[in-house]
Amino acid sequence: MKAFRILAAGLAGLSLAAMAHAEGGAAAHPHEPEGGWPFDGITGQFDMPSLQRGYQVYREVCSSCHSMKLMSYRNLGEPGGPFYDPDYPNPNDNPFVKALAADVEIQSPTPNEVGDYDFRPAMPADQFRSPYANVNAARAANNGAAPPDLSVIVKARHGGASYVYSLLSGYPHEDAISTREVTPAAVTTPASDNGTPDDPSDDVAEVSTPAEMQTIIDMSKVDIAGHEAAEGEHGDAGLLIQPAGQYYNPYMAGDTTPQYIGDPRRSPPGGFLAMGPQLTPGRVTFADGTEATTEQMAHDVAQFLAWASEPKQITRKSLGLPVMIYLGILSVLLWFSYKRIWRKVEH
Repeated sequence: MKAFRILAAGLAGLSLAAMAHAEGGAAAHPHEPEGGWPFDGITGQFDMPSLQRGYQVYREVCSSCHSMKLMSYRNLGEPGGPFYDPDYPNPNDNPFVKALAADVEIQSPTPNEVGDYDFRPAMPADQFRSPYANVNAARAANNGAAPPDLSVIVKARHGGASYVYSLLSGYPHEDAISTREVTPAAVTTPASDNGTPDDPSDDVAEVSTPAEMQTIIDMSKVDIAGHEAAEGEHGDAGLLIQPAGQYYNPYMAGDTTPQYIGDPRRSPPGGFLAMGPQLTPGRVTFADGTEATTEQMAHDVAQFLAWASEPKQITRKSLGLPVMIYLGILSVLLWFSYKRIWRKVEH
């Protein structure tokens, strides 16, 4: 009986959690780019030109705030990496990788003769340069929010590469953001008590606050993949951008109810984060001539981060199929051997 009660309590808790999740505050479900990811599936492979463009996006855009402490420049030239060259089995000898590393200056680990730390060009064996000396410095430079390390971000977030792609390309368009006059809800406060029973002056008084100019996101103009809003669902309602310095994204986990002007039961999915939209069209110039749209840059950098989270994926998959075939043949041989050896023994 006690075990039954515990089980019932657990099921009730899960039901309540599911109801709360359904009522609002959940992030929109991440979606894949059109055509899906080339590295999905048993035989999926990374698109090397996309990986190369993705590294460029990380280097020119993301690395100014985000570190990748688990990656070294030589990983770029290893088998399966974006700049692998079979002529250089040792990635430390790859001239292109050397050039990519030398384009970055890192602090020397040892002080010079006067006790100062010099900066030198990075080598393939060096780790990716971190933009900040430590977490406290990262928080101080970003209004208290430390940018996460991107080394295994695809493995650390639900949705994987699709989450990264959806987040980076899911910010509302500028047309959906406007400034308009908003009147806060009236506040009721008790009037002063003069000590006389049943005096009307003892009743609560309603204090109205003056209207203020607020930055608002018009949710009727926000396109959220996989979340089709009913016609007129939001009407004139919108999201207040509060506090300042925060940015709405439908794929960011959070709760938009406090900022939503409208029926709280219909608050839009998503939340607010400190990072604003970074992949503006044309921010990078790809060497292969690919147009640098927001979606293209998000696709490429998401695929690069997927590779960084599992750089041995191509090797693992290329080895996995022969291993499965071998195990299948071995299983058949073992079965026939078993039947042969024990054929005269009754079971």
